[in-house]
Amino acid sequence: MANTSTRTLRLLSLLQTHRYWQGGELAERLGVSVRTLRRDIDRLRELGYPVEAQRGVDGGYQLAAGAALPPLVIDDEEAVALAVGLQTAVQGAVEGIAESSVRVLAKVVQVMPTRLRHRVEALRTMTVPAGWDGQAATSVDPDMLTTVALACRDHERLRFIYTSADGRRTDRQVEPHRLVRLGRRWYLVGYDLTRHDWRNFRVDRLAEPEGTGSRFRPRDLPAADAAEFVRAAMDNLPRPYRVEALAEAPAATVRQRIGHWCTVEEVDAGRCRIRMVTHSLHWPAMALGMAGAEFRVLAPPELLDEIHEWGARFQRAC
Repeated sequence: MANTSTRTLRLLSLLQTHRYWQGGELAERLGVSVRTLRRDIDRLRELGYPVEAQRGVDGGYQLAAGAALPPLVIDDEEAVALAVGLQTAVQGAVEGIAESSVRVLAKVVQVMPTRLRHRVEALRTMTVPAGWDGQAATSVDPDMLTTVALACRDHERLRFIYTSADGRRTDRQVEPHRLVRLGRRWYLVGYDLTRHDWRNFRVDRLAEPEGTGSRFRPRDLPAADAAEFVRAAMDNLPRPYRVEALAEAPAATVRQRIGHWCTVEEVDAGRCRIRMVTHSLHWPAMALGMAGAEFRVLAPPELLDEIHEWGARFQRAC
């Protein structure tokens, strides 16, 4: 039988799933008698956890919402996810939570075991926020991010399989520099030892990343920082469409709504000109709709066809 403290933490972990546990089943999971289970439940209540009990043959226990937030029990992956999520909140644009996020993050990291603090610290110090929005979200394995971040921090050469935009898979070996979160995508900035040049790699296109054990002396990045390097690379991608539209709304209003993704120029007090360069017309059509104002497309003509198609689709939905 585990000692009382360990058993109590195990009991709390099971109850925090918020499922209803029958008394006999819960006692069996903990390896104790029903009487001992009742004493452990009382101990949790003394600590402030509102555990509800149901009597009878099928009686059992369930953790209810309380008037105050008691201490939580979380596993390793949840602890790392919590710390990284708080770091994102600190760097984000949600007003009013950055200061409290800093305080909570300090408390979480301070009590973390060394092995977890090592992982969180690697993600924190080797990640550069870039501040763009609007791209499609991509799923990235947290373990992959941690592996890459550790290689960046420890100046360890990294090997992986990379799938390019056209589907070609190649073996790469790089000297990793920084992770950059651009919009909802992660990028690795590093020196490609095969191509002998700096590159950025979308992390969701990496496979089987692993450190080689070989250390390197960091090179000088040809940009002010890693975020600027990735932005410059994005700007150099082919973008065949130059969109221009006239909106019947003040420039300040339109800029507040969609200014992250386009250039807004004032025409007069009640009108503004919207410009954007893009490789697809789907996003300009959606952005113009989000502007919340009457507008007239000036260029390109293809955007008119795109908007007509959207309008017909929305009309059918009504």
